Amino acid sequence: MLKGTFPIDKMKALETPFYYYDVNLLQKTLDVVKAEAGKYDYHIHYAVKANANPRVLSIIAANGLGADCVSGGEVQASLDAGFPAGKIVFAGVGKADWEINLGLDNDIFCFNVESVAELRIINELAALKGKVAQVALRVNPEVDAHTHAKITTGLKENKFGINLSQLNGVITELLAMQHVKLIGLHFHIGSQITDMSSFQDLAICANEIQEDLATLGVHLDNINFGGGLGIDYYHPNHLPIPSFDNYFAVIHKLLKVRPGQQIHFEPGRSIVGQCGNMISKVLYVKEGETKNFAILDAGFTELIRPAMYDSYHRMENITSEEEFEVYDVVGPICESSDVFGKDVELNKARRGDLIAFRSAGAYGEVMASQYNCRRLPKAYFSDQL
Repeated sequence: MLKGTFPIDKMKALETPFYYYDVNLLQKTLDVVKAEAGKYDYHIHYAVKANANPRVLSIIAANGLGADCVSGGEVQASLDAGFPAGKIVFAGVGKADWEINLGLDNDIFCFNVESVAELRIINELAALKGKVAQVALRVNPEVDAHTHAKITTGLKENKFGINLSQLNGVITELLAMQHVKLIGLHFHIGSQITDMSSFQDLAICANEIQEDLATLGVHLDNINFGGGLGIDYYHPNHLPIPSFDNYFAVIHKLLKVRPGQQIHFEPGRSIVGQCGNMISKVLYVKEGETKNFAILDAGFTELIRPAMYDSYHRMENITSEEEFEVYDVVGPICESSDVFGKDVELNKARRGDLIAFRSAGAYGEVMASQYNCRRLPKAYFSDQL
């Protein structure tokens, strides 16, 4: 079994659990994103919710990408990391007044508006500042992303966005407002999408919506397709960089771009997912009657995805070359859901061995908690070890 490459001797000296980021892979991924998007002059805004580590953000900002934020905290973190305000988009169904004001005060590029109620508040707050806020309407395109139910977002039963049947009415009200300016439409149908037909359906739907709006005399300067491109959690060593070429090509082939129109994307997981790894130590090997348990010093407080989404992460015992044995790999949290995987094949585990959880760069460190009064994990980078 091919394993990842890690500075094991240096890692042994570090307190576990911790996150380890491969800076070279992050840069290679960014290079591919920029090259593939550049073929069509697409604009890329990194989805900060995937990983908000300050150094990760600064690397991405230095590569010229914009930021996609879903909270005021993310807007501030993006500004602090060097993202230009003119490349920041702000989405989210529950923007508080202070968060909207933060965006207004910094003249961010766009608010992705998810309800008419939110639109009215943005108009009111912008009026108090004597400003005009640029907005894009987030639309539910009724496209099935064929992904986990907890990370699909583009259906009418989801809390996100404006349903198609309501769109014309919202636009009519918006056009009568004096302190908001409609600059585009925004879509996001879900996350960890590997079926390109979902993006095909989304492009076709965008065409139909634009044709309907054109009959009303509404022309849009920007179309934002959100993110959602998945990564290969099963083969991180063989497929470390997602198929950005196919992803962008699908949209380019099917989308009818209007003259002067700009196309935007908001990838997150696909940029940072594979460069991050969570490193944990074996505390005990517990021999049960029917199975053996590898009990680690990391739990769902450090990596919640398996407990929350039943997600798979490839696990590697990076300090053992012994024969494979089968374990239930579990954490120390006082919850029965604190299980990383059952019947996992690992090189024979002993106390003190280091276990690497691959493809943990997205929704790993950023979702860590202090439940059970645990300390948050530290982060280390390949060019620092």
